[in-house]
Amino acid sequence: MSLQLGQTAPDFEQDTTEGPIRFHEWLGSSWGLLFSHPKDFTPVCTTELGEVARLKPEWDRRNVKPIGLSVDAVDAHGAWAKDIAETQGHALNFPMIADADRRISSLYDMIHPAADPAVTVRAVFVISPDRKIRLILTYPPSTGRNFAEILRAIDSLQITDAEQVATPVNWEPGDDVIIPPSLSDEAARARFPQGWNALKPYLRVVTLKS
Repeated sequence: MSLQLGQTAPDFEQDTTEGPIRFHEWLGSSWGLLFSHPKDFTPVCTTELGEVARLKPEWDRRNVKPIGLSVDAVDAHGAWAKDIAETQGHALNFPMIADADRRISSLYDMIHPAADPAVTVRAVFVISPDRKIRLILTYPPSTGRNFAEILRAIDSLQITDAEQVATPVNWEPGDDVIIPPSLSDEAARARFPQGWNALKPYLRVVTLKS
């Protein structure tokens, strides 16, 4: 059975470019971004890994630990890392999992036989500090990921957890949010004394206090 939102992210022990890790222990109290690559020395992935390295201040600000995975050995990852630093201008600053035995790829259902039985798809898993899977994205090998959107989605997850709200279409940090229908008007008044704009009884838009 494939993994679903709300499930506990499977734990594992595996070698990485920063040494062996136990995944849950490595996460600590942080959010996690686990993202896979079809294989080493692929052009689209080279650009992606450089971008994740460039975004280190953004991951740190959100308490997110990125970790990559590819179905190759640690030595190959190390050689690829040199190419990434040379061509993208940013050296790897996060671990890359070596998954030559496809064990983690299978655990996280990253190999889709109808697409290519030999390599992983471009999977993304966002995992909260309680080890729950909160977001799953799957990209084909030819399409590079938009990490600005992944950051935006993490911002949404974090603010909706903290404020008990939902975020509307195309939401960006600082925009108005939505009071979920599960919160009664009475409870909403206590939580949002600044008031809200009720477009419909089920669509209540509120500006969060800064």
